[in-house]
Amino acid sequence: MVKVLSLGGSIVAPDSPDADFLIRFSRMIREWLAEDASRKLILVVGGGGPARTYQKAYRTITEQTGTAPNNEQADWIGITATRLNAQLLKAIFADMCNQDVVYDPTQVSEFSGRIMIAAGWKPGFSTDNDAVLLAERFAADTVVNLSNIEKVYTDDPRKNPDAKPLDEISWDDFRKMVGDEWTPGKNTPFDPIASRRAQVAELTVICAGGTDIDNTRAVLDGKPFKGTKIS
Repeated sequence: MVKVLSLGGSIVAPDSPDADFLIRFSRMIREWLAEDASRKLILVVGGGGPARTYQKAYRTITEQTGTAPNNEQADWIGITATRLNAQLLKAIFADMCNQDVVYDPTQVSEFSGRIMIAAGWKPGFSTDNDAVLLAERFAADTVVNLSNIEKVYTDDPRKNPDAKPLDEISWDDFRKMVGDEWTPGKNTPFDPIASRRAQVAELTVICAGGTDIDNTRAVLDGKPFKGTKIS
């Protein structure tokens, strides 16, 4: 049984690595895996604060030097940040993860340990898309997207006080909200490119707040949870 967690960089490294969160998260994951030897877990991690900090610096420098910012270069900056976060997770779970960090989800052919760690692949989408590709590859029917957003809302709650949280939403309605285009650092509950692929693959995505460890455990156990189901 394989579960896929798309672990937002915003909770792993909001500005710098959040050691308290990572301690609590790793303890829960180890307990969950220990309860059933058939369980396996794929962790796909984003770039978080460092990615956005470096991307912002890149855009500022290009603006002030009169050169046009390049989305592909901005994406590579973000991808590099995901790989640093992934290497940290690989070190934390070294005894359970005996494979190198996965950079290209289309080239991985086996899952030999209990945990697989994956990072950003290439420009054009976020690590959410990598999570969808790995879910397809290893026959997982759900991607659990953990971030600093507890639920999907009808609109951006930071801009619209009337925005309402949703327990469930269809892929058609969700994709109308997030659109079809990706820009580096785009902040949506789930990447538009990944959303399109997940819908075609008939995957379910659960969006939930990642810092609530008990809630993440409930999702993994198939119990009632706080979050939004997209299907």
